[in-house]
Amino acid sequence: MTIDQFKFAGKKAFVRVDFNVPLDENFNITDDTRIRAALPTLKKILVEGGSIIIGSHLGRPKGPADKFSLKHILKHVSELLGVEVQFANDCMGEEAAVKAAALQPGEALLLENLRFYAEEEGKPRGLAEDASDEEKAAAKKAVKESQKEFTKKLASYADCYVNDAFGTAHRAHASTALIAKYFDKDHKMFGYLMEKEVKAVDKILNDIHRPFTAIMGGSKVSSKIEIIENLLNKVNNLIITGGMTYTFTKAMGGKIGISICEDDKLELALDLIKKAKEKGVNLVLAVDAKIADSFSNEANTRFCKVNEIPDNWEGLDIGPETEKIFAEVIKNSKTILWNGPTGVFEFENFTHGSRSVGEAIVEATKNGAFSLVGGGDSVACVNKFGLASGVSYVSTGGGALLEAIEGKLLPGIAAIQE
Repeated sequence: MTIDQFKFAGKKAFVRVDFNVPLDENFNITDDTRIRAALPTLKKILVEGGSIIIGSHLGRPKGPADKFSLKHILKHVSELLGVEVQFANDCMGEEAAVKAAALQPGEALLLENLRFYAEEEGKPRGLAEDASDEEKAAAKKAVKESQKEFTKKLASYADCYVNDAFGTAHRAHASTALIAKYFDKDHKMFGYLMEKEVKAVDKILNDIHRPFTAIMGGSKVSSKIEIIENLLNKVNNLIITGGMTYTFTKAMGGKIGISICEDDKLELALDLIKKAKEKGVNLVLAVDAKIADSFSNEANTRFCKVNEIPDNWEGLDIGPETEKIFAEVIKNSKTILWNGPTGVFEFENFTHGSRSVGEAIVEATKNGAFSLVGGGDSVACVNKFGLASGVSYVSTGGGALLEAIEGKLLPGIAAIQE
């Protein structure tokens, strides 16, 4: 069933969205891309005379916590949706059930953070560090048992299920995959955002126009190892940037000052360099860096070779020579994937590298390349620089996008397609 085929009039839809948006210390939303991305789906249901029960998570709470409450985004969601969205202070309690049952056509209800319950993720919490294997197994079994009731309760609120949360599609959580089992194939579907995400990933995987270039940023090689290894089997050019730069630089004998580095991944970095060479992949690394004498926007800065960073200085962005090298590779590409900035783009003085990469991608896209930007920081980059409209597709998924590109079947997608 597709969202365009289903008749929502008089129906209650449980819509799983990804409203895991960044908030500042005053709970103001600093980037509402994910909320805006879900609006077409939500508005379609309301306009047709349906009502919506919106489920989402926010952050990684270990139980109820005010700073992770979805009440902080309620006002903004209401403004964007054009209706006053009701709020349930719990996603499981009597209030949620009563409010869901009372929903009238055209009305919307936002449930409290689903991850306030361990059952959403299906992982036990509060185990002592020295818990025995038997205790861990018993706790895991208990939460899995209660997860069934949790999922059944969520499903009971609605007549149909719509998954529009690509950002969590790689998780087999209660509200992203398990809930779909309570609806037959004619009453579960992707939202518009999910449909677009699935098509974009399919294009990157199965409709590659070469040269194919992937730009991988981020601070840790360890968090990107699987995707990097997988991309070495697919791409022509692999640009590794961001904090990972300094692990590779140190592995090759360079001086990196106090730059971020995973000392236990130096051998891994050398192994990836070797694998790239064996597979004929052009592995592109920085040659210069913009360095600072402290981790601050107000720090003293200068440029130097990436392997000659002085003691007590750290690399916080790429330098001008690297910008030229990256841009040349990107502009000559026909398929482009960007995940992760080149530096600490949150500081205005260290945005130039990420902006230059974004502008090169826009130029390549104008010349016919297909460009996919994904991962929270990359999305924030293109939005900050006003470049989002110049790339082919901006994905709302970070881990989900990377796992999909690794070729893994995502639970949230499989649950709808079953």
